Amino acid sequence: MKPDSKEEARKSLFTLIGELPELVTNLIKAEIEQLKQQLTHKVKFAGIGIGLFVAAAVLLFFAVGVLIAAAILGLAVVLPPWLAALIVFAVFVIIAAVLAFLGLRFFKKMGQEPSTGESLKKDVDAVKGLGEYGEH
Repeated sequence: MKPDSKEEARKSLFTLIGELPELVTNLIKAEIEQLKQQLTHKVKFAGIGIGLFVAAAVLLFFAVGVLIAAAILGLAVVLPPWLAALIVFAVFVIIAAVLAFLGLRFFKKMGQEPSTGESLKKDVDAVKGLGEYGEH
C-alpha cells in the first residue's frame, strides 16, 4: 500500500523544515573553515614574500655601502684617498640637502589647499562660462 501523496509531501516538507537549522549551521561552519584555510594559505605565502623582500632590502642596503666604497676607491686612483672620501661625502650631503628642501616644499604645499568657498565659486563660474573654463 502506498501512503497518500499529500501526506508524504507534508511529511517531507516538515522533515526538511526541521532539518533546516542544522543544514544552515553546517553550511556556515563549512564556510568558516574554508575561509580559515584560505587565510592561512595567504598569510603563509605573504609571510614568505615579506621575508624575501626584507632580505633583499638588507642586501641592497649593504650594496649601496659597497657602491660608495667603490666610488671612493675609484677617485682614490687620481686623488689622495682622504680627498676622494671627502668628495663622495660632499656629494651625498648635497643630494640629501636638495631632497630635504624638496620635501619641505611639498609639506608647505600640503597646507595650501583651496578652501571650499573658492572651489564653489570656481564651479559656479564654470557653469556661467566665466573664468578659466570659459576660455576653452
